[in-house]
Amino acid sequence: MLQNDGMVTLVTPRLILRRWREEDVAPMAAVNADPEVMRWIRDGSVRDEEQTRAGIEAWESEWESRGFGLFAVETRATGELAGFTGLSVPHFLPEVLPAVEAGWRLGRSHWGKGLATEAAAAAVRFGFEECGLERIVSIAQVGNDASERIMTRLGMRPVRETVNPTCGRRVRVFALSADQYVTATR
Repeated sequence: MLQNDGMVTLVTPRLILRRWREEDVAPMAAVNADPEVMRWIRDGSVRDEEQTRAGIEAWESEWESRGFGLFAVETRATGELAGFTGLSVPHFLPEVLPAVEAGWRLGRSHWGKGLATEAAAAAVRFGFEECGLERIVSIAQVGNDASERIMTRLGMRPVRETVNPTCGRRVRVFALSADQYVTATR
């Protein structure tokens, strides 16, 4: 982990997880404009560049107020923005609060390579080891088997199935405690 002027950067074998820059807006908007990428996000609606910019601004604000947030995920080999991973408060699902969620979204060209797992594992490690979190959840719509496989690889286990009140879709909540994390990483 590197820290420059309060900015956290995590480096994994293939990725750099860093704070957001202006030049990330357009490539992240391209990710958010792909209906297949957005299929399992809320009601499945795509997002345009203006909505993407507003999202990035909100994520950066969360960094400032909480000391954690969603990282821009850059591939080390090419410097390309792959998407995001990181930690956020899942306000959209009040029944699990207080909670911190590990989440991710990568462009389709980065799927199937283990990059989401690599990035999310670094974010979970950051949450437990640097932020001192006691528990991290992850939430996926029922049917999003790829995300559930990532959650399982992270050591998370399903704890609840419910409905996302913002869109009416069924979701599964997975969780990992700090104690479980420490036991698994020994």
